[in-house]
Amino acid sequence: MTTTYSDIVNEILINMAGYTMQQDRATSLSSPITSTTTTSVSVTSTTDIGKGIIEIGEELLWIENFDRVGNTLTVAPWGRGYLGTTASTAAVYSKVTISPTFPRSVIKRAVDDTIRAMGASIFAVKQLTFTFNSAVTTYELLDNNTNVTAQNILAIHWEEVGPSKEWIPVRRWAFEPFADINTWGGSTASPAQTVSIYDPITPGRTVKVLYAAAPGTFTSDSDVFTTTTGLPLTCKDIVILGATYRLLTFLDPARAGQTSPQADEIDSKRNFGSTSSVMRQIYSLYTQRLAEETLAQQQQYPARLHYTR
Repeated sequence: MTTTYSDIVNEILINMAGYTMQQDRATSLSSPITSTTTTSVSVTSTTDIGKGIIEIGEELLWIENFDRVGNTLTVAPWGRGYLGTTASTAAVYSKVTISPTFPRSVIKRAVDDTIRAMGASIFAVKQLTFTFNSAVTTYELLDNNTNVTAQNILAIHWEEVGPSKEWIPVRRWAFEPFADINTWGGSTASPAQTVSIYDPITPGRTVKVLYAAAPGTFTSDSDVFTTTTGLPLTCKDIVILGATYRLLTFLDPARAGQTSPQADEIDSKRNFGSTSSVMRQIYSLYTQRLAEETLAQQQQYPARLHYTR
């Protein structure tokens, strides 16, 4: 069974809600939203609707007023794509979440931030191949004619001649992460990367380069976790824990006394800092699991000695 971006977001949502203990109020669209500039929204019920934020899909909208008789909502002129979300269309009967505690767009941002942060400790393992030419020492690292961004080279092998199917380790090589722009092209922001090979290799044989790269981030709900990030499925819970502690971090600032004395009185039953202990516990689990996966990866891909000349 594959795990997609949408699966991860949904798991975080149900975890943050205490499974079913806390549920955001919701209704449905009674007619589709066919334009990204529409300011009138029809819903099946306005019972729980009030002035403020609603979520449709991944878009946040600011509702200026509402008609309980006609079950219509009026979006403020600046209310589409609210708070940096993207205005989009929506099908009839799409879910409308009222004042979402954790908007999907925010969860996705936390997931991507976590994956990027994990790149400092754990890496995606990728490989590329090229054909050896005895007249050439240095080769540009390309995958399907596209420059790769390698953090380091883990190992290099070349395919032995004959039916043995043996891949012989290359002992002498040098990696250049920022190759000369005049020679190889590219730019300062996206330089070409090269590897120089000094071992005697039979011309025409295939050379395989195993390299470490930063984990990739998601672009679509259907993106598969292992394929997109390059990380093993055992890292899924690390991403979930990392996103969770990031989301919990910003709950307490919302309870700070900066609105009115009445708001302070309402919040008196929810002490400021009450989520800090939970956040610290989840962060501890996150760092523990990240350390475990980092160690497992180091054991699977130990550092290999090689010569540069």
